Amino acid sequence: MSMLPQNNEFRITVLPLFASGHIIPIIDIARLFARHGATVTIIATESNASIFQNNIDHDFAAGFKIQTHIVSFPGAEVGLAPGIENYSDVSSRHLQAKIYQAFLILDKLIDQVIIPATRPDCILSDLSHPWTTDTAERLGVPRLVFSVSNFMAYSAEHSVMQHSPHQKVASDTEEFEIPGLPHHIQMTKCQQPEFLLRRDRFTAMMESNKQAERRSYGTVMNTFYELDGVYLEHYKKITGIKAWGLGPVSLAVNKNLREKIERGNKSGMESEELVEWLNSKEPNSVLFVSFGSMTRFPPPQMAEIAHGLEDSGINFIWVIRNKDKNDSGEAAEGLPEGFQQMIKNKNRGFIVRIWAPQLLILEHPSTGGFLTHCGWNSSIEGISAGQPMVTWPVSSEQFYNEKLLTEVLQVGVPVGARRWWNMSDEMKEIVSRENVEKGVGFLMGATEEAAAIRERAKQLGAAANRAVQSGGSSENNLISLMKELRSIKVNDKD
Repeated sequence: MSMLPQNNEFRITVLPLFASGHIIPIIDIARLFARHGATVTIIATESNASIFQNNIDHDFAAGFKIQTHIVSFPGAEVGLAPGIENYSDVSSRHLQAKIYQAFLILDKLIDQVIIPATRPDCILSDLSHPWTTDTAERLGVPRLVFSVSNFMAYSAEHSVMQHSPHQKVASDTEEFEIPGLPHHIQMTKCQQPEFLLRRDRFTAMMESNKQAERRSYGTVMNTFYELDGVYLEHYKKITGIKAWGLGPVSLAVNKNLREKIERGNKSGMESEELVEWLNSKEPNSVLFVSFGSMTRFPPPQMAEIAHGLEDSGINFIWVIRNKDKNDSGEAAEGLPEGFQQMIKNKNRGFIVRIWAPQLLILEHPSTGGFLTHCGWNSSIEGISAGQPMVTWPVSSEQFYNEKLLTEVLQVGVPVGARRWWNMSDEMKEIVSRENVEKGVGFLMGATEEAAAIRERAKQLGAAANRAVQSGGSSENNLISLMKELRSIKVNDKD
């Protein structure tokens, strides 16, 4: 990877949102900046730093100027147990609210003391830290916004916020077209994020985030031009916000086996048994099933997934992160009695708890498909590995992502999830085992249509790899952005 000449030290201070799905990609971007000559300081609590610190230490040892500044998390002040410092650690709204309260305390310290002490020439912070725009203005430096999304989803959400097409339909399930997009995208009211449907505290937070973004220097995302370029240009045009696609960042910095295994591995779990199991399978014969770090399905839905996977006859790896398990890890989650032992006896399935090396699994020759919740990190990592997908959106912007994967890029097939679900509420509609079996069987099957999906996914994966190589679109974007940022510093000195 090319390096910019280091005529002057250029310091970037990075502030993630403390949720695993937000931390991992912004840390990859921080590592990219360090590889291009920046001096990078990442602000994190001890528990959150454990998600990425091994790779930071290796980068530092390799000569890159990157380090972590540890701050104490004020969990005890709001009644949180020790070690709970991340939104992914909890599932209840009550505990999430306590984490948010702790952040409000911590943010003041970071704003007034920590960030100024790092003497930044630029601040890179998560979209959910809107106050850092004020910090950057006070310090006279640019703020870059990181959004854990893509420009298609961003554009769709912006259109719904601006035009409210969901308010012009008679029912939750009646389709409407999202106006003004480059593609004909139809959705329903029950697929929209809650904050768009009714005003609440989160609506005000999102509006504050967007207002701060418009005042910032620009936005960076973990996407690439060949995937999302039409919507990148569309978003810049309709909002006037500068924007860059720098991804797939997982490909750009996680080059070797160690980096892929350690990325996000807070638990320190080893992967030998899993890799041995994958090595024993035929090429493209395994389905990877993962619903991200936040999703906790209720027992009835877990049972339907288990039956659908078993009925499909497909080899699978299933990542289960449900908490409150009994000793066997089955009944409390809703898995059918004896399910785990049965798939082990048949050598058909492999259940992973706590943590899974997702990059390693997706890139393994035996993996031939991905059943995903359509979170953007998982989606872009599936794309990077050239994997076709069975799409099962749950919340956030995931239904927009599903449209990108299945209709715009045509590298996925829907499982049939129809309703946005807040995990604190009752799940109103269960996806049946028949739908699971049908979606999985189709994607991994031998039809011409399935083969075409797999071929498009393979080609998109190749384009993803080219994007982060020398001369690629994302590599060029990063070089251009670094030159812009350095020129701001030089001009400010003049």
